[in-house]
This record gives sequence, structure tokens and C-alpha cells, in this order.
Amino acid sequence: MTTRDGDQQADAAAMSTGQLIASVRDDVSTLVRDEVELAKAELRESAARAGVGGALGLGAAYLAMLASIVLVIAAGYGLTALGLHAGWAFLIVGGVLLLLAALLVLIARGRFAKVSGPKRTQRAAARVRAALQPGPRT
Repeated sequence: MTTRDGDQQADAAAMSTGQLIASVRDDVSTLVRDEVELAKAELRESAARAGVGGALGLGAAYLAMLASIVLVIAAGYGLTALGLHAGWAFLIVGGVLLLLAALLVLIARGRFAKVSGPKRTQRAAARVRAALQPGPRT
């Protein structure tokens, strides 16, 4: 009685070098194809989850925006209740909002100024380009 390993060894001994290389090529091709299919399946599942998460996040952002509008109106009416004329009360609330917006713009400009390109990727691309150029290498 022979084992499976014994059968494979006997088959491998009977095969020519070209047949062995073709067999290895086919096995590697099948392995790569299966890995790509697995990655696609995992990405589809992840994308579906990300889509649901994104939709929930957008819903939460929309509700927060509505709540902020209600709170701004409440602040205006609160200043009116303190004795300010309604026009002045809402003008003060609008001015405060504009000041907050200006502050956020300044902070954002500072952050954007610190953004740089993908330095490591640029260095790697330059090394690849230099390696592929014809001529003497140093």
C-alpha cells in the first residue's frame, strides 16, 4: 500500500523538468488567483460595513447641525429674554458665530501649511526611476 506522499514522489520523479516547472507555475497561479478572490470578498464585506457606518455618521452630523441651529436660535431668544432688543440679540449671536468661524479658518490654515507631500513615496519613486534609467550606475 502506498501513501499519498509516495504517489506524489513517484509522479514527480517520472515528470520532466519542464513538466515540473509548468506544474509549479500552475500551482502558483492558482494560489495567487485564490488569494485575490479572498481579498476581493473581504474588501466587499469591509466596504459594505464602511458604507453603513458612513451613512450613520452622516445622519448623526445632520442631526447635530439641526441641533446647533436650534441652539443658536435659543441663544438669540435668551439674550432677548435678558432685556436686549431681538435685533441686537441675534446680531450678537451672529457676530459670535462669525468670530468662531474666523478662528477655525485660522487654525485650519495653520494645519494645512504643515501638510507636505508623500516624502517617502517620492524618494522611493526617485530610486526606482534612477534604477530603470539606462547608463552607468554609481
